[in-house]
Amino acid sequence: MKYILENPIKGTIGVQKYKTVIHWRNGILITDEPEKLGGKDLGPDPFTLLLSSLAGCTLATLRMYIDHKDLPISEIEVEANLFQKIEDKETVTYIERKIIFHELPNVELQQRLQRVAENCPISKILKGNIGILTKLSNV
Repeated sequence: MKYILENPIKGTIGVQKYKTVIHWRNGILITDEPEKLGGKDLGPDPFTLLLSSLAGCTLATLRMYIDHKDLPISEIEVEANLFQKIEDKETVTYIERKIIFHELPNVELQQRLQRVAENCPISKILKGNIGILTKLSNV
């Protein structure tokens, strides 16, 4: 098995409600819940991190394609949000992603760029079949 990350991320939590410290290859990231949910809003919450992954991957994938094709598109924005609905007695999560071009490409190019965005690695993961393998361990 070959992992995507050279070293795994490591998250820790102490006694402060909902504040976590995520250690990644270049430093640390604080995550927390909003005050209305009992946290102190010291960092992004898990939903924000998930959507940030999608936005960042979408933008990087589009930029690689645009640069490779030497297209005259200088700036792109992505907005992402999610909502959940009950359908057939199950909770279904929907992610809305809006891609904003400052130089609006023609319709054909828009369709091509949408296909490129749909194929960014995080989009594929989120739309695919995900298994989570959980192991418990003590120090």
